[in-house]
Amino acid sequence: MKKMTEKERLKLQIAACKIRMGIIESTHGAKAGHPGGSLSSAEVFAYLYGKEMNVDPACPKKETRDRFVLSKGHCAPGLYSALAERGFFPVRDLPTLRHADSYLQGHPNMNTVPGVDMSTGSLGQGVSAAAGMALGAKKCGMNDVRVYTLLGDGEIQEGQVWEAMMFAAHYKLDNLCVIVDNNGLQIDGNVADVMSPYPIVEKLEAFGLAVQTVDGHDFDALESAFETAKATKGKPFAIVMNTTKGKDVSFMENDADWHGKAPNDEQYEVAMGELRAKLAELEAKA
Repeated sequence: MKKMTEKERLKLQIAACKIRMGIIESTHGAKAGHPGGSLSSAEVFAYLYGKEMNVDPACPKKETRDRFVLSKGHCAPGLYSALAERGFFPVRDLPTLRHADSYLQGHPNMNTVPGVDMSTGSLGQGVSAAAGMALGAKKCGMNDVRVYTLLGDGEIQEGQVWEAMMFAAHYKLDNLCVIVDNNGLQIDGNVADVMSPYPIVEKLEAFGLAVQTVDGHDFDALESAFETAKATKGKPFAIVMNTTKGKDVSFMENDADWHGKAPNDEQYEVAMGELRAKLAELEAKA
């Protein structure tokens, strides 16, 4: 495997920063939403839509495309920002999030948002849909189609998640990549205190998945994991990402209060100021 160049890495870092800016723009515009877990997933969104997945903004329903299911559907601000950055719809639409007349509602809607492959929101159900898509692709002989799904670490407290894992392993869905965003926090606090999902890796392995743990903010680590996933045959692959909730917005980092709260005007200015400074630093290297 040819590893990514410094230029490619920098391009992804810039994309992740712009995705974070879009998350702040959209949740501020909505005066509601879920910035914390969206920010922790910015790198994986940037990698999936910038390097990994076979998708075409000009033909978002192309049958042979790869599929992505945001199982933690409340993190729609992150997905929308990534889709806008990739060109599925205008970035200027992001601040209309959750507005009554907007196509960008609080959870992904495959019927209104270009690039969204599954409507999600009720936790635990997205991964089941993704497993079905992966089996369907195999049944239809679409051997080049891969399916990706992103779950929260609080989400995997849901029993349906583990039914889907058992299903995926039973049908040897090696075209399915399950990604767990292990930022350690959920709406009620630390996941270990609310209902511990640990040990996550050992549980996934026990259910028949191959697993790799990575720093979810490190593009080289993500590249290694996704390449290993594609090389793994006969079983589904899981990537457990260790991340920081609220990443790159100083006052949001590692604070469960920002799971489902929008920044006010003053907080918006602080957050955007930090992200603009980071973007300028990255673009100066380009």
